[in-house]
Amino acid sequence: MNLPLIIRAEEHNEKTAIATTDEAFTYRDLLHTSSQIATGLLKNVEDLQEQRVAFLIPPGFEYVATQWGIWRAGGIAVPLCISHPRPELEYVITNCGASIIVAHPNFESILRSLANEQNLRFILTSETLPSNVGRLPEVDITRRALILYTSGTTGKPKGVVTTHQNIQAQVTSLITAWEWTSSDRILHILPLHHIHGIVNILTCALWAGAECHMLSFDAKTVWNRICQGDLTLFMAVPTIYVKLIAAWETASKQSQKSMSEGCAKMRLMVSGSAALPVEVLEKWQTISGHFLLERYGMTEIGMALSNPLHGERRSGYVGKPLPDVEVRLVNESRQLVPAGTPGEIQVKGPGVFLEYWQNPQATAKAFQDGWFCTGDIAVVENGNYRILGRMSVDIIKTGGYKVSALEIEEVLRSHPDIQECAVVGVADIEWGERVCAALVLQRSQSLTLESFRSWAKERLAVYKVPTQILTVEELPRNAMGKVIKPTVVELFRS
Repeated sequence: MNLPLIIRAEEHNEKTAIATTDEAFTYRDLLHTSSQIATGLLKNVEDLQEQRVAFLIPPGFEYVATQWGIWRAGGIAVPLCISHPRPELEYVITNCGASIIVAHPNFESILRSLANEQNLRFILTSETLPSNVGRLPEVDITRRALILYTSGTTGKPKGVVTTHQNIQAQVTSLITAWEWTSSDRILHILPLHHIHGIVNILTCALWAGAECHMLSFDAKTVWNRICQGDLTLFMAVPTIYVKLIAAWETASKQSQKSMSEGCAKMRLMVSGSAALPVEVLEKWQTISGHFLLERYGMTEIGMALSNPLHGERRSGYVGKPLPDVEVRLVNESRQLVPAGTPGEIQVKGPGVFLEYWQNPQATAKAFQDGWFCTGDIAVVENGNYRILGRMSVDIIKTGGYKVSALEIEEVLRSHPDIQECAVVGVADIEWGERVCAALVLQRSQSLTLESFRSWAKERLAVYKVPTQILTVEELPRNAMGKVIKPTVVELFRS
């Protein structure tokens, strides 16, 4: 029995599945190429039996065909981030115990040496694919499908494992709620190592038999594509909407008109992965005529809450539970709270992840009586959920990414001139939160932001690198010696 995603694709053979700036690929192309990739991955075995295959490929047809190829060969797909420096890639590859690395030639220099050091099979996407497609294994939907890495509050990222069944539940819930059809065309500009880009856009589009148009984000290119007027859906993070607004504001009156008309032809525009500032929502509505649909989810659960497709959307709210998702709010004693009282969001449903990869303690800790504990605080007002923030101050949401302050601090402490540091998120209109670091330097040292950032970029993903630093004599601490993060945030505000 083939995976339902594959069976559905067979119904859309000649339809366009993936389009890039240069060419378009049909569902038949995707099925054929992914079966060749699966054959190549299998080599001399009948089934990868959940072997982890890490892959680093820019957005486009090859990325999708490889992801599907891994699934069709019975493997677990572990997408790597194209902007991550070597230490972060190495962490993921080692942590998930990958046995195969697939890389685009652009990333050969960084990954081949890693594969050699760890004695892993290394495949380049430029290698010739097998001409004969072998017999592919039957993959049950209860098998593990995907491992995505999320910043844990306790430092190093954890591997979130979802099964084919979990992904299917996440996808069908969104397809029902947002009424996806095979006549949809979506523009995809988001990273593909993140649930927003992989599930909400790519897999939903392919499940529905829709067209997924893939582009690297650049405000001008995106506006040009929107101006063509044939798109029906667009999903992005608040940071991207801020950049699109800025580009619209500098455009000529004539260009503005055609940009706005391109937006008006779409049926839905969505914002997620971070809180959407009200002024951004209002500006976007003026430009596009769309009141952005905000929703709430996370790597572990897929999407849980959404404003309605039809009916009133409320600014600052993330709506109600999606189809087949149960949501509740509990207080610190884990009792249900009444409406109007803040509580921790807990989620239950078939889309909730299976486990943290080889981390049973963290998995057990994340659940309470079968409910996943999100660590996010919300309140229900007039039946709608409003997110108030993290229970932990150590998760920073910046540009749609969740980053762990503790993980960044650990890296910064290895700098020869830094004695102590505290990393915080400071509210910011463009990024949601900016990553900022208060530093206590070794005696008589000074540090420029520029030299600090270029040092940090070699060790951290660019969105984790603090954009602002502040040198202090000492960090504010409580009686127990714990750094008082809210006070650090105030230092940056003042």
